[in-house]
Amino acid sequence: MDPAAHPLVGAPVPGFSLQNQFGETVSSADLGSGRHFLVFYPFAFSRVCTAELAALERLRPTLDQAGVHVHAVSVDHKYALRAYADEQGLGFDLLADFWPHGATARAFGCFDQEQGRALRSTFLLVDGQVVHHFSSDVGQARNEQDYLDAVNLPRN
Repeated sequence: MDPAAHPLVGAPVPGFSLQNQFGETVSSADLGSGRHFLVFYPFAFSRVCTAELAALERLRPTLDQAGVHVHAVSVDHKYALRAYADEQGLGFDLLADFWPHGATARAFGCFDQEQGRALRSTFLLVDGQVVHHFSSDVGQARNEQDYLDAVNLPRN
């Protein structure tokens, strides 16, 4: 299956309500307008995820300038995400899909039931609708250029 041809593309954003690393609630209703990347990743503190989120942090000023917000989602607890964000210097929301375990990843069709983790999957949400999707294997970081291409920004 073509990774861009995810069943949610063209559908309304599935409802969710998660806490970020500061304990603030972020919900699908909060993301109702504007452009947002919802970036699912397996676990904080893992090698590939750490490199991938560092790359997103480097892209963040470009995305911010284009009006695109980044929200990264894992099954880690908000307290672990706070320590991770502080250690890594991440300035975007890290959302805890901790309990019910992986419920938001399941709603987006990117939960690995056997391993109890989110898969490496990204959704571009625009005005409450899923408009684009890309992913990579769990052990492989997503390509930074895919983020820029999804929102029609020039290459780095």
